[in-house]
Amino acid sequence: MIIAALLTISLSACSQKKAETNKSMEPKVLIAYFSASGVTKGVAQQLADAAGADLYEIKPEQPYTDADLDWRNQQSRSSVEMKDKSSRPAISGKLANMNDYGIIYVGFPIWWYTCPTIINTFMEAYDFEGKTVIPFATSGGSSIQKACEDLKATYPKVNWKEGKLLNGTSMKELKEWVGKL
Repeated sequence: MIIAALLTISLSACSQKKAETNKSMEPKVLIAYFSASGVTKGVAQQLADAAGADLYEIKPEQPYTDADLDWRNQQSRSSVEMKDKSSRPAISGKLANMNDYGIIYVGFPIWWYTCPTIINTFMEAYDFEGKTVIPFATSGGSSIQKACEDLKATYPKVNWKEGKLLNGTSMKELKEWVGKL
């Protein structure tokens, strides 16, 4: 009986160690997001909780004002940036440990049916080779489809997974989505 008990304890310890090893081999997850008004930030925080991920805010070097975001004004900063496909607004700071992450969710509000040009700045600032990138967005009325198509066309070497619009998504729905990826 003593030998059986010792054998049981030994096997239990081995299986715990194996589970810990498998968990440490899982890729680290990052939620990187740009939020002009705070809506995408709230969704990104919930997604980070659902995915057990780290959170990184893509901050413009020059913050956007309400006037900059006036889509009705053709001369507003956001309107000018979105008309210029080569626009790359500067980002404040850089994530030092990007190499640590294997899965990166990239979030943004939909601007002019696609992602803001600052997302291109972010995508071009790092090497995404061997990483999985999943877009997510918030929007007042547009879908994420064109943004996903644009990102895939602009960065064809990135391992993209299907993106999702996350307006009003519950924590349960977020966990289900993350679990499917």
